[in-house]
Amino acid sequence: MVPGPPLVDAVVDVVVIGAGQAGLSTAYHLRRLGLSFVVLDGSPVAGGAWASRPPTLTMAKVHGVFDLPGAHRLLGSGESSLPASEVVGRYYADYERRFALPVLRPVRVTSVSSLPDGLLSVVAVDGRSWTARAVANATGTWTRPHWPFYPGASEFQGRQLHSSQYRGPASFAGQRVVVVGGGHSAAHVLSEVADVAASVTWVTRRPPEFRGGDFTQADGRAVIADVDARVRAGLPPLSVVAVTGLGYTSVVREAMEKGVLKPRPMFTRLVPSGVEFADGTVQDADVIIWATGFRAALGHLAPLHLREPGGGVRMSGTRVARDPRVHLVGYGPSASTVGANRAGRDAALEIKDLLEHSPSDVTAA
Repeated sequence: MVPGPPLVDAVVDVVVIGAGQAGLSTAYHLRRLGLSFVVLDGSPVAGGAWASRPPTLTMAKVHGVFDLPGAHRLLGSGESSLPASEVVGRYYADYERRFALPVLRPVRVTSVSSLPDGLLSVVAVDGRSWTARAVANATGTWTRPHWPFYPGASEFQGRQLHSSQYRGPASFAGQRVVVVGGGHSAAHVLSEVADVAASVTWVTRRPPEFRGGDFTQADGRAVIADVDARVRAGLPPLSVVAVTGLGYTSVVREAMEKGVLKPRPMFTRLVPSGVEFADGTVQDADVIIWATGFRAALGHLAPLHLREPGGGVRMSGTRVARDPRVHLVGYGPSASTVGANRAGRDAALEIKDLLEHSPSDVTAA
């Protein structure tokens, strides 16, 4: 079957939700396998989560981006100083055009549910719907920032924002800033805000683990095995930094050189003027930036009841154990640019096998 143009309110073999690295990789392999599909992306522009990154995050500061399958190198000469949002967004848009991937945007999916005939109904916020024999979910985490609760949060008189809302250091000039979190996002914010803020305080829930030396293939396999074990057990995947530690990237080295990577233990509560630590001392603050990571954006899959008692979704590869029609790509062990590529290929192959052995009375368009 030769896939046609983007489909609306139609029946397809597969609906791919999300057009980031994982979603585009899945679409590429579905195209090669001859399945009919549509890609629904909630963003108005190409680029996945990269489109929302601050303009101060240049390609030179990026921890790593893996090329999409079948594509040329991402980073061309002279692009290291350009914003990652611009470079990656242009790269993704070109990729969609080159391989004629049927991406519809902006389409924000609100629910995926089962139909009586064994098919899946995918409904968008504007009421449009698609019927599919399988769903490849590639929504990532960017749209679900994690805000941990601490006593006194409503009493703090300053400004609070998540690192996903950070757009650069200019708005923090002359202010007292507290940065919460032990990952690369925190290091990026610290390295920039330190140049303009009156003071910068770094707090972490647990002491940061700095990882020296190269991150080898053996290290990568160990990390993937660790995360894979959790998702196979139905537990929520850990954050990347919780597994890999904080590497000595250019951003981390820059923050170290400025003397701002001096963590304090996590405060116990917020007070009107700042944050209070366990010993009773108070750090005055005008702004608190929560670089506290993200959670998987899976709320639209709730009607399928995929979660296990442990709070996660039990997986076998990319396939959801409770429902083999649903694959999660860019989730758990595939939540990296290289992992997302492999997950896209694996999901497409498994879905093709599933559909060949599970004929439907409804013919995909």
